Amino acid sequence: MIDHAHDLASVRDATELLLSAVGKLDNASVTEPSRLPGWSRGHVLAHLARNADALVNVLEGRPMYVSGEARDADIERDAPRALDVHLADLRESAARFQEAADAPADWSRTVELRGGVTDSASRVPFRRWVEVELHHVDLGIGYELEDLPADFTEREIAFLADRFSGHPEVPSTRLTDGTRAWSTGREADEPEVTVTGPPADLLGWLAGRRTGAALAVAGGPLPALPPL
Repeated sequence: MIDHAHDLASVRDATELLLSAVGKLDNASVTEPSRLPGWSRGHVLAHLARNADALVNVLEGRPMYVSGEARDADIERDAPRALDVHLADLRESAARFQEAADAPADWSRTVELRGGVTDSASRVPFRRWVEVELHHVDLGIGYELEDLPADFTEREIAFLADRFSGHPEVPSTRLTDGTRAWSTGREADEPEVTVTGPPADLLGWLAGRRTGAALAVAGGPLPALPPL
């Protein structure tokens, strides 16, 4: 069962950790490349701030973004800003998200996200938690997939495995860290491929943050995953 109140508290904690880490950077560091192709650290920070505002739109029944072009233009506009401006924007946009999420609401209602994707409102806090945690890693400032909270990593593996479940281009695959197991890809009576590894490496591969080279694969090659 989804506990949106727990997830909102986790978003607050993750955001404070992010702000503390980013606060140790300088203006030059913000302009350096992140781990995301074509994006500086400033692009990542700008995206995080604008994503918070976009999820406010979702919670309040408005389109997440005016358009994909407007989303991209906002990130490009904000990326070159000085560190202190980024920090203020991150704090203020995070506060707006928390305020919107704290308002009395029917958390069982269906909301619309980017590209027409729909979900329960109760999942929105977790989606924000994902943004904060993974993009903290993407900044390349000492926070790694191994540093993510264990419960977050387990849930995000399950979320991404479900996202690829039934995908015709992904073979039926069993994922396991040696203790827990998840299924993804095409439906079949028996998995065609078994992928084994530590949770951080499983998540890194599923989320497109690692190649999967550290994973053990049986039954065939490591499946190629479609972009998120």
